[in-house]
Amino acid sequence: MGYKKPSFIENIAEKLGIIPNLHKENYQEFQDDMRHFSDEEVAQMYENFPPPEKWDNWVEYNPKAWPKKEKTTYQIVPTTCFNCESACGLTAFIDKESGEVKKFEGNPQHPGSRGRNCAKGPATINQITDPDRILFPLKRKGKRGDGEWERVSWDEVLDIIAARIRKAIKEDRHNEIAYHVGRPGHEKFMNWILQGWGIDGHNSHTNICSSGARFGYNLWYGYDRPSPDHSNAKFILLVSAHLESGHYFNPHAQRIIEGKMKGAKLATMDPRLSNTASMSDYWLPSYPGTEAAVLLAMALIILQEGLYNREYLENWTNWKEYLKARHSDKEITFENYIAAMIEEYKEFTPEFAEKESGVKADMIIDIARQIGEAGERFASHNWRAAGASNLGGWCVARALHFLTVLTGAVGAKGGTSPNSWNKFKPTQPNPPAPQKKWNELHFPKEYPLAFFEMSQLLPHFLKEGRGKMDVYFSRVFNPVWTYPDGFTWMETLADESKFGIHAALTPTWNETAFYADFVLPMGLASERHDLNSYATHGGTWVAFRQPVLREAARRNGKPVEFTYQANPGEVWEEDEFWIELSWRIDPDGSMGIRKTFESPYRPGEKITIDEYYQYIFERVKGLPEAAKADGFTGQFAELEYMKKYGAFEIEKGESYKVNENELTEEQLKGSKVDPETDVITKDGKAIGVMVNGKACVGFPTPSRKNEFYSQTMVDWKWPEYATPTYIKSHIHNEVLDKSKGEYVLVPTFRLPTLIHSRSGNAKWLVEISNRNPIWMHPDDAAKWGFKTGDLVKMNTDIGYFIDKVWVTQSMKPGVVACSHHIGRWRRPQDKIGNRWATNTVNIENDGNGGWKMNTISGVKPFESSDSDSKRIFWKDGGVHQNITHAVHPDPISGMHCWHQRVRIEVPGKDEKYGDIYVDTNKSHEVYKEWLAMTRPAPGPNGERRPLWFNRAFTPDKSEGGCYYIPKEEK
Repeated sequence: MGYKKPSFIENIAEKLGIIPNLHKENYQEFQDDMRHFSDEEVAQMYENFPPPEKWDNWVEYNPKAWPKKEKTTYQIVPTTCFNCESACGLTAFIDKESGEVKKFEGNPQHPGSRGRNCAKGPATINQITDPDRILFPLKRKGKRGDGEWERVSWDEVLDIIAARIRKAIKEDRHNEIAYHVGRPGHEKFMNWILQGWGIDGHNSHTNICSSGARFGYNLWYGYDRPSPDHSNAKFILLVSAHLESGHYFNPHAQRIIEGKMKGAKLATMDPRLSNTASMSDYWLPSYPGTEAAVLLAMALIILQEGLYNREYLENWTNWKEYLKARHSDKEITFENYIAAMIEEYKEFTPEFAEKESGVKADMIIDIARQIGEAGERFASHNWRAAGASNLGGWCVARALHFLTVLTGAVGAKGGTSPNSWNKFKPTQPNPPAPQKKWNELHFPKEYPLAFFEMSQLLPHFLKEGRGKMDVYFSRVFNPVWTYPDGFTWMETLADESKFGIHAALTPTWNETAFYADFVLPMGLASERHDLNSYATHGGTWVAFRQPVLREAARRNGKPVEFTYQANPGEVWEEDEFWIELSWRIDPDGSMGIRKTFESPYRPGEKITIDEYYQYIFERVKGLPEAAKADGFTGQFAELEYMKKYGAFEIEKGESYKVNENELTEEQLKGSKVDPETDVITKDGKAIGVMVNGKACVGFPTPSRKNEFYSQTMVDWKWPEYATPTYIKSHIHNEVLDKSKGEYVLVPTFRLPTLIHSRSGNAKWLVEISNRNPIWMHPDDAAKWGFKTGDLVKMNTDIGYFIDKVWVTQSMKPGVVACSHHIGRWRRPQDKIGNRWATNTVNIENDGNGGWKMNTISGVKPFESSDSDSKRIFWKDGGVHQNITHAVHPDPISGMHCWHQRVRIEVPGKDEKYGDIYVDTNKSHEVYKEWLAMTRPAPGPNGERRPLWFNRAFTPDKSEGGCYYIPKEEK
């Protein structure tokens, strides 16, 4: 604020000495006192965002020093956030005098986040300055899990691991090498690496995250996730609070607000009154697992009242195939199609849905009509929540997309597109051939339709002797803590006959890294290279995560060869690590691995990180022209552009109704049209479909349309689910015994300030959120005599945990909930880490599957280089609930069903807050119970999985190859 004359009160206070007399003559001096600037001049100094042309020399004044004029000159380097999937833009402010990153702000050049960030983005500064972070590569000493470590060099790490991998590949033990990832954070990089090695070694966290919803969407139209165009929608329906607290939180939230400001209505289906639900026009507190029943009731209303989009249904659903398969006695007419659907869903009345879910029938009818009236401008989303929590949870996304199809909103402006239409896909140098191996530890025969790897079952597979891991990488991944049944993970990780070498690639200590042989410090958001592109809105963009200190050094004439030479300590990054490791696996090129990692510009030489990204960027549509227009020339012009701005907008929002794009004459040359299905094939592969006389691209399904009827489900032994339906969950009210205190526990909801298991190194975030009580409605609390803060014992299928109660009307009666993220721990012998968030615990194992954990001490202030560590005022680090959950893999989608049937008790007099007990023998029995629900491969022609289903790191599909089960194994 500029200088102003003192008020009457100020004058008196100054004369009495109550406040300093700042208005005496000559007190202010222009160079030292900010108050000589007018309000307009101050506003001009602090523009909303520093313009890019000033990023190399940006001056700011320290607000804490006001009224003194204390100047700092920054160099600003863009990167992207790594604290959720969204990859929002960040700009790092590097003090030009000290060379240190001082803060992170948004990047206005980023088309997804548009300069805005949630709490997690600026908290990146906490992570890079965390006093407990790992700065050097470490190798274990003594027995695995004992907590003893020694520092080693990167060369030693690379040589040891490369030799082990080389030996395994040469001995045809390809399937003993696995890379297991939590948050990937990049586009296709690991496809390039692992397929370059010729292994089927990718494993992911997706089957404890989103594969249920992915499966439901994929059945319809061959794409596995949605991209809602919120800002142009008229009606928005969200299944869960997801968007305010997790998936694409910031980019989607701001566009939902834009849509609402234009008049859109928002409905949220969630048993918890989340932040999103509280800001919605409609809150539908459905009983967990009944969401599909509600959505199908809405579909019935739309069908009965003629609110559907006839043109879209007639042109873009496989209705003729449906009538032939299910109603062969009827004439193939559109009217019979509508009549058959109404008959098929006649039981899903609003009254039936209300009885199942608790959502009022009148509200279901009202919303259904508004969805019908919104037509093509109906935007919707389901990701985790219901789809990730219930037996048959994939039915929720399938039923939700049904509404999108009925309204013709698929890919329409204001509707819901496939995410692939709004996502950049890089073209990489020296692309390797698909691997000729199939790893049944990741994709076993029992789960032929599983959309991603059955990673939650890996320790059980190893326990059964299905194989072993000779070289196992865990990367941004913490299964001991994040996954269900963590004690079984601990048992197997500690067993060297099951895991030969375990290398944990992590920027900070975690519960899984305690059981590693190597702990390798990898960079945080501002310390690594990655490509990012996500479906945040109707456009398409690519962003560049880059190590900001490395880029600053380059700009300042001090380039480095490897990123760890610019980062703190010897913190590296995966990109360079994997390239170096790949080069050493094949030292003379005889294995054929080196050829993938040769420079496209310097034949025979190892590719550099700059060359890898330049190769990709020079092939991005419109980027070469933009770089040239901005004055960049030379071999690395496109890379220079991305280093400067951090992001590029490929398309502003023209990717609507891509399925209607017509095939070119060149594409149609040599093709033929099936007279019965109108599918266009070429060289034995479907490439499009004839619609109203036009050769359209269509969708990547067998019919090239939205498949209301799925012949795939019939062919793969699940004919009862050929059309969208409702499956009663494993926690349906009918299977709970309320007289014994049984409830459904919702353990999946996120807090918008936390990051799965990676918040413990961010003091600002932990300060905001540091406990995870049991949310309980007052009516339920009254039955037990509970009040807020009381202890409650939550008995699961395999053990129990003891937590505190939070009595709140924000929870649906009959349902309890406990948030994810919290309850981090370390043992006394473990290396210190995440002290902002971790409890110190004692763990005991009786040697017969019985495990106990109790809290020795909670969070405490500590001495460190960060003065805030002495100011910690919270003590409660929460309770680790996931470790008490058994694995519940959905027999079709493979998705872990997170919702738990719990039996509530008042704890005994000797039971304390944070006490945990698990029987891993019982957990293995539960695993077998769920395994018995499957209908294993082979499918048609001996296939391991449907050929048209996408698969992560897709192997060779050639006839007779690894996609087919050998006759002797069937």
